[in-house]
Amino acid sequence: MSETRPATDDVLMSWMRLEVSKINEGIVTERKSLAQLLIEERPASKTKAGEDHLFDKDTLQFFRENLPGELHYKLKLPVLFFNSMNVPDSCYLNDESALLALQVLGDLSKLRRMQRGKIWVGRSIAYSIMKKYPTAVQIVMA
Repeated sequence: MSETRPATDDVLMSWMRLEVSKINEGIVTERKSLAQLLIEERPASKTKAGEDHLFDKDTLQFFRENLPGELHYKLKLPVLFFNSMNVPDSCYLNDESALLALQVLGDLSKLRRMQRGKIWVGRSIAYSIMKKYPTAVQIVMA
């Protein structure tokens, strides 16, 4: 009687997809504009797990005071950086309004441009930005 076993790579990839899914449960599913969050009594959005992701009011206030008015309506929060397993030391951002906001705030160089709808930054830069703006930046495992 011969036994068929799934290929080791298939099992590993299946396990990795499950773990990535668990990691991403805290990611916001419906991003809101800065303008919308500023008028909410309790600024929050739902996560993939169905829980509330509360936004830090001081961070939102900082954005209100330091970003031009038109970005208040265009910038969707949280800003999402995508961490690809294929690129070990970088994350990408695919939101032009987020890029512009981070450039205005001085977190990313104004010389940086999106290519093919993405801008790649070092993972350490993405984590520094996330730490600087609590609750307003998330890193998604892609």
